[in-house]
Amino acid sequence: MSRRHLLLLGSALVLGMGLLGLYLLSRAQPYAETVAHGPAPEAQANPYLAAEHFLRQQGLKVQRSADLRLLPTLSSAGQTLLLLADRQRMSPRQVEHLLAWTAKGGHLVFVAERLWDEDEGKSADLLLDSLGIQQYQSDELDQPDGETEEPALDADETTASAYPELTQLYLENEQAPAYFSFDTDFHLYDAENRAHAWANSAAATHLVQLYHGDGLVSVLSDSWIWQNDSIANYDNAWLLWYLSQDSAVTLLYHADRDSLFNLLLRYFPQALLALALLLGLGLWRVGMRQGPLQAPASPHRRQLQEHLRASADFLLRRCGQHSLLQGLQRDIRRRAHYRHPGFERLGVTEQWQVLGRLTRLPSRAISQAMRPLTQQRLSAVDFTRQVAHLQTLRNAL
Repeated sequence: MSRRHLLLLGSALVLGMGLLGLYLLSRAQPYAETVAHGPAPEAQANPYLAAEHFLRQQGLKVQRSADLRLLPTLSSAGQTLLLLADRQRMSPRQVEHLLAWTAKGGHLVFVAERLWDEDEGKSADLLLDSLGIQQYQSDELDQPDGETEEPALDADETTASAYPELTQLYLENEQAPAYFSFDTDFHLYDAENRAHAWANSAAATHLVQLYHGDGLVSVLSDSWIWQNDSIANYDNAWLLWYLSQDSAVTLLYHADRDSLFNLLLRYFPQALLALALLLGLGLWRVGMRQGPLQAPASPHRRQLQEHLRASADFLLRRCGQHSLLQGLQRDIRRRAHYRHPGFERLGVTEQWQVLGRLTRLPSRAISQAMRPLTQQRLSAVDFTRQVAHLQTLRNAL
Protein backbone atom coordinates (compact mmCIF):
# COMPACT_ATOMS: atom_id res chain seq x y z
CA MET A 1 0.00 0.00 0.00
CA SER A 2 1.38 3.32 -1.06
CA ARG A 3 1.99 6.25 1.20
CA ARG A 4 -0.86 8.15 -0.42
CA HIS A 5 -3.36 5.39 0.33
CA LEU A 6 -2.27 5.25 3.97
CA LEU A 7 -2.78 8.99 4.34
CA LEU A 8 -6.27 8.79 2.88
CA LEU A 9 -7.18 5.87 5.15
CA GLY A 10 -5.96 7.73 8.27
CA SER A 11 -7.92 10.84 7.31
CA ALA A 12 -11.07 8.78 6.83
CA LEU A 13 -10.66 7.17 10.25
CA VAL A 14 -10.16 10.53 11.96
CA LEU A 15 -13.20 11.95 10.15
CA GLY A 16 -15.31 8.94 11.17
CA MET A 17 -14.28 9.21 14.85
CA GLY A 18 -15.08 12.92 14.81
CA LEU A 19 -18.54 12.33 13.35
CA LEU A 20 -19.21 9.57 15.92
CA GLY A 21 -18.16 11.87 18.75
CA LEU A 22 -20.47 14.64 17.48
CA TYR A 23 -23.34 12.19 17.32
CA LEU A 24 -22.79 10.88 20.83
CA LEU A 25 -22.42 14.43 22.19
CA SER A 26 -25.74 15.42 20.61
CA ARG A 27 -27.45 12.49 22.27
CA ALA A 28 -26.01 13.10 25.78
CA GLN A 29 -28.34 14.77 28.32
CA PRO A 30 -26.78 16.68 31.27
CA TYR A 31 -28.25 16.03 34.74
CA ALA A 32 -27.51 17.09 38.33
CA GLU A 33 -26.98 14.56 41.13
CA THR A 34 -26.76 15.39 44.83
CA VAL A 35 -24.63 13.08 46.95
CA ALA A 36 -25.62 13.14 50.62
CA HIS A 37 -22.64 12.69 52.92
CA GLY A 38 -24.69 12.99 56.10
CA PRO A 39 -24.15 15.46 58.94
CA ALA A 40 -20.74 17.00 59.49
CA PRO A 41 -18.63 15.59 62.36
CA GLU A 42 -19.30 18.77 64.35
CA ALA A 43 -23.06 18.23 64.07
CA GLN A 44 -22.77 14.54 64.99
CA ALA A 45 -20.77 15.42 68.11
CA ASN A 46 -23.01 18.35 69.12
CA PRO A 47 -26.79 17.71 68.96
CA TYR A 48 -27.49 21.39 69.66
CA LEU A 49 -25.07 22.89 67.14
CA ALA A 50 -27.91 24.25 64.99
CA ALA A 51 -29.48 25.86 68.07
CA GLU A 52 -26.19 27.62 68.87
CA HIS A 53 -25.87 28.96 65.31
CA PHE A 54 -29.50 30.09 65.30
CA LEU A 55 -29.12 32.07 68.53
CA ARG A 56 -25.93 33.73 67.26
CA GLN A 57 -27.77 34.71 64.07
CA GLN A 58 -30.30 36.49 66.27
CA GLY A 59 -27.49 38.61 67.70
CA LEU A 60 -27.32 36.85 71.08
CA LYS A 61 -24.09 36.10 72.91
CA VAL A 62 -23.84 32.30 73.29
CA GLN A 63 -21.39 30.17 75.24
CA ARG A 64 -21.26 26.44 75.90
CA SER A 65 -20.28 24.55 79.05
CA ALA A 66 -20.15 20.90 80.13
CA ASP A 67 -20.81 21.35 83.88
CA LEU A 68 -21.92 23.79 86.58
CA ARG A 69 -18.42 24.90 87.61
CA LEU A 70 -18.93 28.16 85.75
CA LEU A 71 -22.00 29.08 87.87
CA PRO A 72 -20.13 31.13 90.57
CA THR A 73 -18.68 33.36 87.83
CA LEU A 74 -21.91 33.62 85.80
CA SER A 75 -23.91 36.79 86.27
CA SER A 76 -27.62 36.30 86.96
CA ALA A 77 -29.02 39.49 85.48
CA GLY A 78 -29.50 39.34 81.73
CA GLN A 79 -28.48 35.69 81.52
CA THR A 80 -30.41 32.62 80.32
CA LEU A 81 -29.06 29.23 81.37
CA LEU A 82 -30.25 26.34 79.20
CA LEU A 83 -29.65 23.30 81.41
CA LEU A 84 -29.89 20.46 78.92
CA ALA A 85 -27.34 18.13 80.55
CA ASP A 86 -28.09 14.92 82.41
CA ARG A 87 -28.74 15.83 86.07
CA GLN A 88 -28.59 12.37 87.65
CA ARG A 89 -25.48 13.25 89.67
CA MET A 90 -26.61 16.73 90.71
CA SER A 91 -26.27 17.11 94.49
CA PRO A 92 -28.72 19.00 96.76
CA ARG A 93 -26.04 21.65 97.27
CA GLN A 94 -25.76 22.22 93.52
CA VAL A 95 -29.56 22.50 93.27
CA GLU A 96 -29.51 25.08 96.06
CA HIS A 97 -26.81 27.13 94.31
CA LEU A 98 -28.64 26.93 90.98
CA LEU A 99 -31.94 28.16 92.46
CA ALA A 100 -30.10 30.91 94.36
CA TRP A 101 -28.54 32.03 91.06
CA THR A 102 -32.01 32.11 89.47
CA ALA A 103 -33.51 34.06 92.37
CA LYS A 104 -31.01 36.87 91.74
CA GLY A 105 -32.53 37.58 88.34
CA GLY A 106 -31.43 34.75 86.07
CA HIS A 107 -33.59 32.75 83.69
CA LEU A 108 -33.26 28.98 84.15
CA VAL A 109 -34.53 26.66 81.41
CA PHE A 110 -34.30 22.94 82.11
CA VAL A 111 -35.87 19.63 81.15
CA ALA A 112 -37.89 17.47 83.56
CA GLU A 113 -36.06 14.16 83.75
CA ARG A 114 -37.99 11.96 86.19
CA LEU A 115 -41.61 10.89 86.66
CA TRP A 116 -43.46 11.62 89.90
CA ASP A 117 -43.67 8.67 92.28
CA GLU A 118 -47.00 8.73 94.09
CA ASP A 119 -45.91 6.12 96.65
CA GLU A 120 -42.76 7.95 97.71
CA GLY A 121 -44.23 11.42 97.25
CA LYS A 122 -41.26 12.62 95.22
CA SER A 123 -39.30 12.04 92.05
CA ALA A 124 -35.59 11.45 91.62
CA ASP A 125 -35.27 14.93 90.05
CA LEU A 126 -34.18 17.22 92.92
CA LEU A 127 -34.56 20.39 90.87
CA LEU A 128 -38.06 19.46 89.76
CA ASP A 129 -39.16 18.60 93.32
CA SER A 130 -37.76 21.85 94.70
CA LEU A 131 -40.07 23.85 92.42
CA GLY A 132 -43.19 21.74 93.03
CA ILE A 133 -43.42 20.55 89.41
CA GLN A 134 -44.48 16.94 88.80
CA GLN A 135 -44.12 14.96 85.57
CA TYR A 136 -46.47 12.14 84.55
CA GLN A 137 -47.02 9.86 81.60
CA SER A 138 -49.73 11.37 79.42
CA ASP A 139 -51.55 8.07 79.01
CA GLU A 140 -51.93 7.87 82.80
CA LEU A 141 -53.94 11.09 82.99
CA ASP A 142 -57.70 10.94 83.58
CA GLN A 143 -59.51 12.06 80.44
CA PRO A 144 -63.12 13.28 80.78
CA ASP A 145 -65.64 11.08 78.94
CA GLY A 146 -67.16 12.50 75.81
CA GLU A 147 -64.57 15.26 75.42
CA THR A 148 -64.36 15.57 71.66
CA GLU A 149 -64.55 19.30 71.08
CA GLU A 150 -61.34 20.90 69.80
CA PRO A 151 -60.56 24.61 69.74
CA ALA A 152 -60.83 26.39 66.43
CA LEU A 153 -57.44 27.29 64.92
CA ASP A 154 -56.52 30.07 62.52
CA ALA A 155 -53.60 28.27 60.91
CA ASP A 156 -52.83 26.54 57.66
CA GLU A 157 -54.43 23.18 56.93
CA THR A 158 -51.25 21.19 57.53
CA THR A 159 -50.69 22.58 61.02
CA ALA A 160 -54.37 22.36 61.92
CA SER A 161 -54.56 18.73 60.85
CA ALA A 162 -51.45 17.93 62.93
CA TYR A 163 -53.15 19.16 66.07
CA PRO A 164 -53.61 17.65 68.69
CA GLU A 165 -50.08 16.25 68.34
CA LEU A 166 -48.63 19.76 68.42
CA THR A 167 -48.21 22.00 71.46
CA GLN A 168 -49.69 25.50 71.29
CA LEU A 169 -48.53 28.68 72.99
CA TYR A 170 -50.90 31.66 72.95
CA LEU A 171 -49.44 35.15 73.30
CA GLU A 172 -51.20 38.46 73.84
CA ASN A 173 -52.04 40.51 70.76
CA GLU A 174 -51.43 37.49 68.51
CA GLN A 175 -54.14 36.09 66.26
CA ALA A 176 -52.75 32.54 66.10
CA PRO A 177 -50.73 30.44 68.52
CA ALA A 178 -47.20 29.20 68.04
CA TYR A 179 -46.83 25.47 67.42
CA PHE A 180 -44.11 23.14 68.76
CA SER A 181 -43.45 19.42 68.31
CA PHE A 182 -42.97 18.38 71.93
CA ASP A 183 -43.18 14.68 72.78
CA THR A 184 -46.79 14.22 73.87
CA ASP A 185 -45.98 11.18 76.03
CA PHE A 186 -45.18 13.41 79.02
CA HIS A 187 -47.20 15.91 81.04
CA LEU A 188 -46.07 18.62 83.49
CA TYR A 189 -48.25 19.41 86.51
CA ASP A 190 -47.88 22.51 88.67
CA ALA A 191 -48.63 21.01 92.09
CA GLU A 192 -48.15 24.31 93.99
CA ASN A 193 -50.04 26.47 91.50
CA ARG A 194 -47.10 28.81 90.94
CA ALA A 195 -47.07 28.83 87.13
CA HIS A 196 -48.08 32.00 85.32
CA ALA A 197 -47.65 30.69 81.76
CA TRP A 198 -47.79 27.33 80.06
CA ALA A 199 -48.08 25.62 76.67
CA ASN A 200 -50.35 22.59 76.09
CA SER A 201 -51.07 19.97 73.53
CA ALA A 202 -54.49 18.32 73.36
CA ALA A 203 -53.76 15.96 76.25
CA ALA A 204 -50.81 17.35 78.21
CA THR A 205 -48.77 20.36 79.30
CA HIS A 206 -45.22 20.56 77.97
CA LEU A 207 -43.98 24.01 79.02
CA VAL A 208 -44.44 25.65 82.42
CA GLN A 209 -43.11 29.06 83.48
CA LEU A 210 -42.97 30.36 87.04
CA TYR A 211 -41.23 33.13 88.94
CA HIS A 212 -38.51 32.30 91.46
CA GLY A 213 -37.36 35.29 93.46
CA ASP A 214 -36.35 37.96 90.94
CA GLY A 215 -35.74 35.33 88.28
CA LEU A 216 -37.72 33.11 85.96
CA VAL A 217 -37.84 29.32 85.58
CA SER A 218 -39.02 27.55 82.43
CA VAL A 219 -39.58 23.79 82.68
CA LEU A 220 -39.84 21.67 79.51
CA SER A 221 -41.06 18.12 79.12
CA ASP A 222 -38.25 17.49 76.60
CA SER A 223 -35.59 19.41 74.66
CA TRP A 224 -35.58 17.27 71.53
CA ILE A 225 -37.34 20.05 69.66
CA TRP A 226 -34.04 22.00 69.68
CA GLN A 227 -31.80 19.25 68.43
CA ASN A 228 -30.30 19.49 64.96
CA ASP A 229 -32.91 17.35 63.22
CA SER A 230 -35.96 19.05 64.80
CA ILE A 231 -35.21 22.71 65.43
CA ALA A 232 -36.34 23.74 61.93
CA ASN A 233 -39.78 22.12 62.37
CA TYR A 234 -42.84 24.28 63.12
CA ASP A 235 -42.01 27.12 65.57
CA ASN A 236 -39.38 25.20 67.54
CA ALA A 237 -36.59 27.66 66.74
CA TRP A 238 -38.85 30.61 67.55
CA LEU A 239 -39.52 29.20 71.03
CA LEU A 240 -35.78 29.01 71.68
CA TRP A 241 -35.43 32.66 70.70
CA TYR A 242 -38.52 33.64 72.71
CA LEU A 243 -37.18 32.09 75.91
CA SER A 244 -33.71 33.61 75.54
CA GLN A 245 -34.45 36.99 73.93
CA ASP A 246 -32.63 40.09 75.19
CA SER A 247 -30.12 38.07 77.22
CA ALA A 248 -26.83 36.24 76.99
CA VAL A 249 -27.21 32.47 76.65
CA THR A 250 -25.25 29.66 78.25
CA LEU A 251 -25.95 26.14 77.01
CA LEU A 252 -24.96 23.51 79.52
CA TYR A 253 -24.92 19.96 78.23
CA HIS A 254 -22.64 16.99 77.64
CA ALA A 255 -21.84 16.69 73.98
CA ASP A 256 -21.53 13.14 72.69
CA ARG A 257 -17.80 12.58 72.30
CA ASP A 258 -15.86 9.38 71.91
CA SER A 259 -13.65 8.53 74.84
CA LEU A 260 -9.90 8.28 74.42
CA PHE A 261 -10.06 4.50 74.72
CA ASN A 262 -12.71 4.24 71.99
CA LEU A 263 -10.63 6.44 69.68
CA LEU A 264 -7.52 4.37 70.33
CA LEU A 265 -9.48 1.15 69.79
CA ARG A 266 -10.86 2.48 66.53
CA TYR A 267 -7.65 3.85 65.00
CA PHE A 268 -4.83 2.05 66.81
CA PRO A 269 -5.97 -1.50 67.73
CA GLN A 270 -2.52 -2.96 67.02
CA ALA A 271 -0.88 -0.47 69.37
CA LEU A 272 -3.33 -1.38 72.16
CA LEU A 273 -2.66 -5.09 71.60
CA ALA A 274 1.10 -4.51 71.77
CA LEU A 275 0.68 -2.47 74.95
CA ALA A 276 -1.41 -5.22 76.55
CA LEU A 277 1.21 -7.83 75.66
CA LEU A 278 3.97 -5.60 77.01
CA LEU A 279 2.12 -5.13 80.29
CA GLY A 280 1.51 -8.88 80.54
CA LEU A 281 5.19 -9.66 79.98
CA GLY A 282 6.17 -7.01 82.55
CA LEU A 283 3.86 -8.47 85.18
CA TRP A 284 5.12 -11.97 84.41
CA ARG A 285 8.73 -10.80 84.75
CA VAL A 286 8.07 -9.02 88.05
CA GLY A 287 6.17 -12.00 89.40
CA MET A 288 8.99 -14.48 88.73
CA ARG A 289 10.52 -16.12 91.82
CA GLN A 290 14.14 -15.38 92.62
CA GLY A 291 15.61 -18.84 93.12
CA PRO A 292 14.08 -22.23 93.84
CA LEU A 293 11.28 -22.80 96.29
CA GLN A 294 12.42 -23.49 99.85
CA ALA A 295 10.65 -26.42 101.43
CA PRO A 296 9.18 -25.74 104.89
CA ALA A 297 11.02 -27.24 107.85
CA SER A 298 9.65 -30.48 109.20
CA PRO A 299 7.73 -29.97 112.46
CA HIS A 300 9.24 -33.18 113.87
CA ARG A 301 12.73 -31.66 114.19
CA ARG A 302 11.63 -28.72 116.35
CA GLN A 303 12.58 -28.88 120.02
CA LEU A 304 11.39 -27.16 123.16
CA GLN A 305 14.40 -24.87 123.12
CA GLU A 306 13.42 -23.55 119.67
CA HIS A 307 9.89 -22.80 120.86
CA LEU A 308 11.20 -20.99 123.93
CA ARG A 309 13.59 -18.92 121.81
CA ALA A 310 10.84 -18.08 119.32
CA SER A 311 8.50 -17.06 122.15
CA ALA A 312 11.18 -14.88 123.71
CA ASP A 313 11.92 -13.21 120.35
CA PHE A 314 8.23 -12.55 119.84
CA LEU A 315 7.82 -10.98 123.30
CA LEU A 316 10.93 -8.87 122.75
CA ARG A 317 9.56 -7.52 119.46
CA ARG A 318 6.04 -6.96 120.74
CA CYS A 319 6.63 -5.79 124.34
CA GLY A 320 10.20 -4.48 124.38
CA GLN A 321 13.13 -4.92 126.76
CA HIS A 322 11.59 -3.21 129.80
CA SER A 323 8.56 -5.50 129.84
CA LEU A 324 10.79 -8.60 129.98
CA LEU A 325 13.07 -7.18 132.68
CA GLN A 326 10.12 -6.04 134.77
CA GLY A 327 8.61 -9.53 134.47
CA LEU A 328 11.80 -11.08 135.93
CA GLN A 329 11.87 -8.54 138.78
CA ARG A 330 8.22 -9.32 139.64
CA ASP A 331 9.02 -13.02 139.66
CA ILE A 332 11.91 -12.39 142.11
CA ARG A 333 9.67 -10.37 144.44
CA ARG A 334 7.02 -13.08 144.30
CA ARG A 335 9.53 -15.79 145.30
CA ALA A 336 10.96 -13.59 148.05
CA HIS A 337 7.43 -13.13 149.43
CA TYR A 338 7.02 -16.88 149.77
CA ARG A 339 10.26 -17.19 151.77
CA HIS A 340 9.88 -13.96 153.70
CA PRO A 341 6.22 -12.99 154.36
CA GLY A 342 5.67 -9.20 154.36
CA PHE A 343 8.50 -8.70 151.86
CA GLU A 344 6.40 -6.38 149.68
CA ARG A 345 5.80 -3.94 152.56
CA LEU A 346 9.50 -3.34 153.16
CA GLY A 347 11.47 -0.44 151.72
CA VAL A 348 13.81 -0.89 148.78
CA THR A 349 16.96 -1.00 150.92
CA GLU A 350 15.41 -3.46 153.36
CA GLN A 351 14.21 -5.65 150.44
CA TRP A 352 17.73 -5.77 149.05
CA GLN A 353 19.07 -6.76 152.48
CA VAL A 354 16.52 -9.57 152.75
CA LEU A 355 17.43 -10.77 149.26
CA GLY A 356 21.10 -10.76 150.28
CA ARG A 357 20.38 -12.94 153.32
CA LEU A 358 18.19 -15.33 151.33
CA THR A 359 20.51 -15.74 148.34
CA ARG A 360 23.90 -15.15 149.99
CA LEU A 361 24.80 -12.93 147.05
CA PRO A 362 26.79 -9.68 147.38
CA SER A 363 24.82 -6.46 147.67
CA ARG A 364 26.35 -5.21 144.42
CA ALA A 365 24.86 -8.11 142.42
CA ILE A 366 21.44 -7.52 144.02
CA SER A 367 21.49 -3.78 143.32
CA GLN A 368 22.48 -4.37 139.69
CA ALA A 369 19.60 -6.81 139.24
CA MET A 370 16.83 -4.94 141.13
CA ARG A 371 17.67 -1.34 140.37
CA PRO A 372 14.84 0.71 138.73
CA LEU A 373 14.82 0.51 134.94
CA THR A 374 15.39 3.60 132.80
CA GLN A 375 13.38 4.45 129.70
CA GLN A 376 16.51 4.41 127.56
CA ARG A 377 16.86 1.38 125.34
CA LEU A 378 19.70 -0.91 126.38
CA SER A 379 22.28 -2.26 124.03
CA ALA A 380 22.27 -5.98 123.30
CA VAL A 381 25.26 -6.55 125.62
CA ASP A 382 23.77 -4.56 128.52
CA PHE A 383 20.39 -6.24 128.09
CA THR A 384 21.98 -9.70 128.13
CA ARG A 385 24.07 -8.84 131.21
CA GLN A 386 20.98 -7.51 133.07
CA VAL A 387 19.00 -10.65 132.24
CA ALA A 388 21.87 -12.78 133.54
CA HIS A 389 21.92 -10.88 136.86
CA LEU A 390 18.17 -11.34 137.29
CA GLN A 391 18.25 -15.03 136.41
CA THR A 392 21.13 -15.61 138.88
CA LEU A 393 19.18 -13.88 141.63
CA ARG A 394 15.97 -15.77 140.81
CA ASN A 395 17.74 -19.14 140.73
CA ALA A 396 19.30 -18.42 144.10
CA LEU A 397 15.83 -18.02 145.63
